[in-house]
Amino acid sequence: MIADFATHVINQEIFVDDAIDGLAGFIVLFPKDGRLFIENVAVSPERQGQGNGRRLFAFADAEAQRYEFDRLFLYTNIHMTENLDFYPKLGYLETHRVHEDGFHRIYFEKRLTP
Repeated sequence: MIADFATHVINQEIFVDDAIDGLAGFIVLFPKDGRLFIENVAVSPERQGQGNGRRLFAFADAEAQRYEFDRLFLYTNIHMTENLDFYPKLGYLETHRVHEDGFHRIYFEKRLTP
């Protein structure tokens, strides 16, 4: 994965979940195509399975509602099979699969209720 984190910081699009003893995880969010796009989510390996990912996604939901978006979307690489199970548990539905920028991606969308 190639991400321009410096630009995300400048644009205030990256949000950090920190812990007393270090970084728990982060999420990158920005408006795109009339929805809130989740470009990147990561949880430190030693923090996985402790609810940090769910907390980051709940933050994304709150940000979408704060900015009056009714939907969020994201994609994952087809080979990241753990994501294919995790995202539907958070209310995301698969919308389509594409080969894009050299990757096989699966897009997901979540509709928020007012």
